[in-house]
Amino acid sequence: MRFGIVILPQDPWPRAREKWLGAEQYGFDHAWTYDHLSWRSLVDEPWNATIPTLTAAAAVTERIVLGTFVSSPNFRHPVPFAKDIATVDDVSNARFLLGVGSGGTGFDATVLGQPKYTPRQRHERFAEFVADLDLLLRGEEAGSTAGISFAGDWYSAVNARMVLPKSTAPVRQRVPFVIAANGPKGLGLVSLFGQGWVTTGQDGASGEDWWEGVRGLTHRLDDVATAEGRDPAAIDRYLSLDSGGTYSLQSMNAFEDAVGRAADLGFTDVISHWPRASGIYAGDEAVLEAVAGTFTEIK
Repeated sequence: MRFGIVILPQDPWPRAREKWLGAEQYGFDHAWTYDHLSWRSLVDEPWNATIPTLTAAAAVTERIVLGTFVSSPNFRHPVPFAKDIATVDDVSNARFLLGVGSGGTGFDATVLGQPKYTPRQRHERFAEFVADLDLLLRGEEAGSTAGISFAGDWYSAVNARMVLPKSTAPVRQRVPFVIAANGPKGLGLVSLFGQGWVTTGQDGASGEDWWEGVRGLTHRLDDVATAEGRDPAAIDRYLSLDSGGTYSLQSMNAFEDAVGRAADLGFTDVISHWPRASGIYAGDEAVLEAVAGTFTEIK
């Protein structure tokens, strides 16, 4: 089991820096931040930009993997975003994971003046977004001077260039995608493009109903992956533990119980949120420290 922590982009950098360094020192395997312009109940609170935050975190850490939880096409275009991703990956020495989803229906969905899209439209846009990012992040073919072009219903590019300075980072095909999905179409994208799958479970469910819903989603992923010719066991599985009406770091017992249940369902990775002083994800950092002290034993 690998352990992740979400650090919301709300603090001034001196305090945020302490948290990102703390996540690495505590022994978390990966650390994430939300990729929103603002978010739900925190819309009237400070909220920093995602890519600069992750770039700064990459510069002050050495080991921990960094990611977006999750990016979406709500306010991003594949071409400039691919440049952002590739640059953070370079700064981090290939420690970046792209968490990506279809985009919710809240603040980010309309802040640029766009209409409210139907679920079908949001999926079609998402599928195009993922495919375009996949193409861009693989880069130009060797020796090509033509750049990368595509024309779809949602996005287009004409001779986009992804040439970056040669890096000392480990060579890999492209930045790994961790795709958020619950429905069969989204899980199909996981099977086609994802190194990992992440879920927050069924919206609106809580308690045992939520856990049963998560169980059903794991079976659905198995079925869709198999139908697409993908080995389900080759897909890393990430579960947000702070869904279903509970907060995993409310106590050591709550965390250990949630991790055990996730492991029983075949999840390879779990994600919690750094405790906040009040409101959503409110908790005591002493619990975070105590939980981190058990990682070696749990792993």
